[in-house]
Amino acid sequence: MENTEIIEYQTTGTCCQLIKLAIKDNKILDSEFYGGCSGNLQGIKSLIKGMSIDDVISKLSGILCGPKPTSCPDQLAKCLVEYKNKKQALNA
Repeated sequence: MENTEIIEYQTTGTCCQLIKLAIKDNKILDSEFYGGCSGNLQGIKSLIKGMSIDDVISKLSGILCGPKPTSCPDQLAKCLVEYKNKKQALNA
């Protein structure tokens, strides 16, 4: 797919260890989660498909998993914030 960026993010503090995203025009085209709760992550994958990066960040940032200081959704938001920051730095 032309102009599609594939990014990978090594998570910390969650069962999911790696998130892989396909992004085009600031929208999530597809996602893969490696490790973690299969059903929950399949649900997240389905819900975020077609969403804008900013919407995903605003909806998922700060979600915790039990006593952990983060969660798979929160790690996804952190991944997207890092992606946005790198893009802004390149365009500056």
